[in-house]
Amino acid sequence: MPFEPINPPQFPTPIAPYSAGAKAGNTVYVSGVLALGEGGIVLHVGDAAGQTRHILEVIKTTLEAAGASLEDVAMNHIFLKDFADYPVFNQIYAEYFPGAKPARYCIRADLVKPDCLVEIASVAHIG
Repeated sequence: MPFEPINPPQFPTPIAPYSAGAKAGNTVYVSGVLALGEGGIVLHVGDAAGQTRHILEVIKTTLEAAGASLEDVAMNHIFLKDFADYPVFNQIYAEYFPGAKPARYCIRADLVKPDCLVEIASVAHIG
């Protein structure tokens, strides 16, 4: 099945060869999102809450560009640099998913830039 790349025009240029998302049928895949600005500059350095909020806003915008919403998210893949940030991450995450909670996993990992504390990739099903 062919897919449609999703690249909202307001996003900075990606730091690698990928699309922000891809829509295949009624499924939307959102690439791993980091708190990055133009030129790959890390935003909210040292602030896991700020990075989490930024990332979830980017995911929300990507989903909306594909005709979906956060309510359509069925799975989140979460990567934290340090599990010490887990409580604050969950606090912000719960604001964005107040109703039915998507499935998810959370692992500790080194991220592509040393100042990145959080990364999230999502899968949503429309309808």
